[in-house]
Amino acid sequence: MNTSTHPLITFIGGGNMASAIIGGLVRQGHAASHLQVVEPWDEQRAKLAQQFPGMTIVSAASADLQPSDLVVWAVKPQTFKDAAAAASPFVAGALHLSVAAGITSESIAAWLGTERIVRAMPNTPALVGLGMTGLMARAAVSADNKALVEQVVRTTGELVWVKVEADLDAVTALSGSGPAYVFYFLEAMRDAGARMGLEPEVAQQLAIGTFLGAATLAQRSSDPLQTLRERVTSKGGTTYAAITSMEASDMKALFEKALVAAQTRAAELGQEFGK
Repeated sequence: MNTSTHPLITFIGGGNMASAIIGGLVRQGHAASHLQVVEPWDEQRAKLAQQFPGMTIVSAASADLQPSDLVVWAVKPQTFKDAAAAASPFVAGALHLSVAAGITSESIAAWLGTERIVRAMPNTPALVGLGMTGLMARAAVSADNKALVEQVVRTTGELVWVKVEADLDAVTALSGSGPAYVFYFLEAMRDAGARMGLEPEVAQQLAIGTFLGAATLAQRSSDPLQTLRERVTSKGGTTYAAITSMEASDMKALFEKALVAAQTRAAELGQEFGK
């Protein structure tokens, strides 16, 4: 990156997701002097100052904030409205990117007095540069605006755009909450392996390696997921026994029910905290 062309990016909230994005930007050469963060917690401000020397870090939004090209709203859904009221007088002219779950762009537009809003649903693997983010832009967001958002988000991993905002609730259920499902299954595989006689550390290493390898194979292969699964599932074999047991328990339907619960909750968050 050419430091003279770096956009000035302001983060409202300096928690894990903001830190992941900031870290990605800095690793790709974005000057810390072109980043500023509003973070009310003393401990987190100190942590950010240590991690990212040269970045402006303040406890509250004020006229001291430099005019921003992009504002990233990395706050909890329940605190977004208050944070917007405090910061909007100083950042209203910028492009806005929200990573807050559930809060609709309509609510954000009303709170900030602008239509230049992109909503994002990232996930925690962004912390290691392997995130998956869903994005949705309001009509006033230009192609150049989208390009800037993509430039920022790609520092944390991959991205997809959706056209309908309601689809972000499904993105939240699938990939936003998805890492927790993977950790849940990893725990189950580790615990099962331990009960079968393996050392827990060995079982965990096997489980994590299997998830990582299978996901990478699925990503790189042009074959359908069903084909990849069937290649491992010889009739009458060990995998067949496991899959048959899962199907007898209707595991796919139960898992889909769980994702629908997450989708429903994402929509509820917008209703609860978006007024």
